[in-house]
Amino acid sequence: MLIAHLPAGFVLGTLVRDLGRGARAVMPAALLGSVAPDLDMFYFYLVDGQQTHHHSYFTHWPLFWTGLGVVALPLVKWLWPQLFAAAMVFFTAVMTHMVLDSIAAPMQWLMPFSDVTVELVTIPARYSHWVLSFILHWTFALELVICAWAALLAVRQLRQRKLRESRA
Repeated sequence: MLIAHLPAGFVLGTLVRDLGRGARAVMPAALLGSVAPDLDMFYFYLVDGQQTHHHSYFTHWPLFWTGLGVVALPLVKWLWPQLFAAAMVFFTAVMTHMVLDSIAAPMQWLMPFSDVTVELVTIPARYSHWVLSFILHWTFALELVICAWAALLAVRQLRQRKLRESRA
């Protein structure tokens, strides 16, 4: 996934909000969760010198996020129950990120217990730059669909807001 993580978070946040779980923190939680695993890119570029595939870092280990959620969610429910929906959405967005990455990139779903990788499709390096290989592969159409879905939801929200403002 090159461009669809944040739009996927927007779709998730919109759907949860539209289901009536409309706490103000839901959308920011969905957006942050959708990109949280890729915060490792700072380390990848600034410290590691691009020596290790960033999906090998713990921020791309689904079991890390699962363990964190198992500890954090009960604490949030107990200490800040008004933020529980947002916390659930955050962890759902993180796991959505992992699923989306698994489509066309190696993911280590059982790290640190196993380094076996899972990916639905392997994208061959057919072009001079790896980005071209991804963009010109059929799986990029899935990213475009997610982006289009997010754009349609955003346009719908803008229209609804304008309609409410015109009635006020």
